[in-house]
Amino acid sequence: MLNKILGLSIVVFALVAGILPAFTDCLSQGKQLTTTTGKLVPMKCHWTAIAELGVAVPLGLAGIFTMFSKRKETRLAVSALGIVLGALVILFPTYLIGVCANPDMKCNYIMKPGLIITGILSIAAFVVILVNSRKLAEPVA
Repeated sequence: MLNKILGLSIVVFALVAGILPAFTDCLSQGKQLTTTTGKLVPMKCHWTAIAELGVAVPLGLAGIFTMFSKRKETRLAVSALGIVLGALVILFPTYLIGVCANPDMKCNYIMKPGLIITGILSIAAFVVILVNSRKLAEPVA
């Protein structure tokens, strides 16, 4: 029962990781950078939002697999994958891509902390699943 609740929670975290950046990046607010040639380009937070969408899909699938898996090995493997995906949710807005330099932008005070919290909660849920999975008895062949 705990795995079903945690799996559903992970699916919700994946939805937050995929949807939150889409509405809080600067491009959704109509803000872009203008190059010296006059070309408009999206800011870093837009690319973070795109990357988070790419992480949210496998994170959601890992949550679904967690809800329905019954084998110890499957839960262990999905938990390990989920911990890495949760870490990526944190790393994209902080170190890998980043967000805008201006602290007054929505991406700095909504998107970045929201993704960090979502990543931490995802990692915590997968660690609990990992610990519980190690306690499962081996299936009888």
